[in-house]
Amino acid sequence: MSLKNEKKTVKAMIMIYCSAHHEQKNGLCMDCQRLFEYAESRIDNCKYKSQNLVCSECKVHCFHPEKREEIKEIMRYSGKKMLWKHPVLAVRYLINKSMSKRNI
Repeated sequence: MSLKNEKKTVKAMIMIYCSAHHEQKNGLCMDCQRLFEYAESRIDNCKYKSQNLVCSECKVHCFHPEKREEIKEIMRYSGKKMLWKHPVLAVRYLINKSMSKRNI
């Protein structure tokens, strides 16, 4: 998965979560914006950039434990809704996740 698509997917998932839990209608609340910026910086500094791994399949935990738990909570909630809200990103992610498992 390209890093650009990984960022889009993470942002879409955070936006779904933020709008449901923080009643944010346009954009992200400050906490979710900070979490996205943190995730984006982690994606930018990925040491496996060229191997097309998706973050959820990576064996290296580059997120601090507290942030990792926040992102996992968001992914658990938003993952179920991605197919309806962002079908192209969801399908692309599932394909890339399947390909990542083969590359590990």
